[in-house]
Parts: sequence; structure tokens; C-alpha cells
Amino acid sequence: MKTVLGKKIGMTQIFTEEGIVIPVTVVEAGPVVITQVKTVKTDGYNAVQIGYEKAKESALNKPLKGHFKKSDIEAKRYLAEFKVEDNIPYEIGQTITVADFEEGKKVDVTGTSKGKGTQGAIKRHGQARGPMGHGSKHHRLIGSRGASSTPSRVIKGLNGPGRTGFETITTQNLVIAKILPEKNIMLIKGAVPGPKGSLLKIRDAIKVGRKNK
Repeated sequence: MKTVLGKKIGMTQIFTEEGIVIPVTVVEAGPVVITQVKTVKTDGYNAVQIGYEKAKESALNKPLKGHFKKSDIEAKRYLAEFKVEDNIPYEIGQTITVADFEEGKKVDVTGTSKGKGTQGAIKRHGQARGPMGHGSKHHRLIGSRGASSTPSRVIKGLNGPGRTGFETITTQNLVIAKILPEKNIMLIKGAVPGPKGSLLKIRDAIKVGRKNK
């Protein structure tokens, strides 16, 4: 299983040889450098840690500075890891790029959704509004949430107003439409979570979903 970090550039469309339009998300992915190889013996599990985008030394704390110094790797701004099998085919300092992925293969993309601040129950949960006339004072406010005399309180977990968005979301089984290795660009069919410029984690699909049309 391969994993690479990248940034969302935006959306566009491409055409197949048959003239069919395909909406795609443009991602500037990698290159990422392997900064640590974890094993069952040293860390209790097998995994590979990768680093993406150069970071300023002044922005790092002492533990991170020591971590990169030990690996003899240039400081990176973002770190992530992915699990591997017992036979780890990676080494510290090795580079993973978009060229390691294949067009037509499926990937899982993880990102942070757009934050929308505090929202009411109608926008946040799709609840219905109240009557708009006849003296009603509750057009968009939530109604009664009580539970009568038993248990005489608002049950924990009921939907209501609150912070919306800015959550970690993974979209599975997206198809790689095209790869441009010379530009570190990956075109992924469909939409992915997050706004333009946000960080994305792209890995080989872990599930076999239905065939994308």
C-alpha cells in the first residue's frame, strides 16, 4: 500500500478519446520522503512515516529537530504514516512520487472539510422550519427537546445547532484519471474533501467498491 501527501489545486474537466467529459480534481501530490520506518520490534507495529513540504527550522520544536537530525532528513512541514506488511519494502530517505501510482487505479483520499462556523439545526441537520405566519415566533429555531416527566431532561446526543464542517473526511474508491509525473500532478475523478490549498492524504484503496462509471 502506497501513500502520498499533496495539496488540492482545484477542479477542472478532461475528455476521453470518445469525447466524454470527466470532472476531475487537480492535486499536486508529493514528492514525499520516508522519514522513519517503524517495526514491531521497535514500535509495536509495522508502518512507514512520510514527510511533505520543506519546513523552517525555527518553526520546529526540539523533539522534531532531533527526529529529523536522527534520520538525516531535511525538516518537513507535514508528517503522516501508513501501515505496511511484515516485509517493509521502504528505506529512510526513499522518495514516493505520483509516478508510483497508476492511472485507472482506485485510491482513498482523506482531507479536512470546509468549515462553516456555527450553524442552526436546519442547515446542520436538515430539520424542517416552523410556520412562517399566523403569529409564529419560531421560524428557524428548534422546537421542544424535552422528554416529558421521564426522564425530565434533554436526552444526550440530540441534534441541535453547533459547529459545522472542519471535520476529517475520507472519500473511498476514487479513480485516478490521469498522472503528470513531470509536474507532480494527479487528476482524480470526482470531488475530494476540503477547500483549495488544503492538505490531502492519498493512499491505495483498502476496499474493493463497485465499479466506477
